Amino acid sequence: MSDTRDLASDSQPDRPLWRIVLTPRWSGLLALALAIAAVMSVLGVWQLDVYHSKTANATAKRAEGAPVSLQSLFSIDEGLPSKAVGRRVTVEGTWGPAADQVLIANRSQGGRDGFWVASPVKLDASGGVMVVRGWVPSVSDPAVKAPTGTVRLTGAVVASEAEDSSGDAAKGRVLSSLRIPTIVHMVDYRLYDAFVVETSLDAGVVPAPAPAAVTPPPPPTEQAGLRNVAYAFQWWVFAAFTLWMWGRMVIDAHRSQGESDDPDDDAGDDAGEGPDDGARADVAVGADGAGRTDGSGALDDRDGLDGREADQAGARVGSSGTVSA
Repeated sequence: MSDTRDLASDSQPDRPLWRIVLTPRWSGLLALALAIAAVMSVLGVWQLDVYHSKTANATAKRAEGAPVSLQSLFSIDEGLPSKAVGRRVTVEGTWGPAADQVLIANRSQGGRDGFWVASPVKLDASGGVMVVRGWVPSVSDPAVKAPTGTVRLTGAVVASEAEDSSGDAAKGRVLSSLRIPTIVHMVDYRLYDAFVVETSLDAGVVPAPAPAAVTPPPPPTEQAGLRNVAYAFQWWVFAAFTLWMWGRMVIDAHRSQGESDDPDDDAGDDAGEGPDDGARADVAVGADGAGRTDGSGALDDRDGLDGREADQAGARVGSSGTVSA
């Protein structure tokens, strides 16, 4: 019987996983999981768009705000705060010495390489700020000539660049980077830890010719709405988890189906052997009068009679030769 069950099991192999997936139940659940994951993915993209919108608005608000006095944003003794970068400011003072003017190399304008002209404006007797007046094509351009007199201008705050140009400072007034830590050692007064890129000259003598106007570098991105970025990633994780759960359920269903098809050989064999052994038990009746049964359990009448007759004959004959009752 065990061999028969093994053959039956071999004739019915485990169902392939892809056949389970194609059943109406699991196909329907897959469609539902894909729909839920798609909705969650769209919600994640929407949250990311909200973040970009908030960031762009915050950055534009900083750059387009009404100009304020440079001194109102931070003092000359402080480092440049991040909130001041990109802000529009007003600067009022006196142009510094022409010898303190520097040129910043490798600056493009209209597809041409040239130089930025940075001149100091003394705000008081002990401090000033470097102002990028504009662009010139060469160091010998007439517009390089430093202005003099009082001035009031509007511009945008720009942070120092990372590249070190201290080696250039030892060779002359042409630097490879716009960097206050380098320029501060080239003047004998304190400087603000920032540049101001001039956008308009409100008062003072307008130099002629003047350097070409420079567009201020875009302000750093204002990291507004970071919570929306977290929400976006959260929705995408939920979408991936939904699909993973569907796959896990399919694999578990396939595994449980395979286990239910395996026969319990040990239990079957033990259950089949008991009745056969009991059915084959025979009881023998010998000459001493014990009973004997056949396969059906009935007594053999012939053997039983022969035994009783032998007992009766032995009972009649005694040791003295007499017959006892």
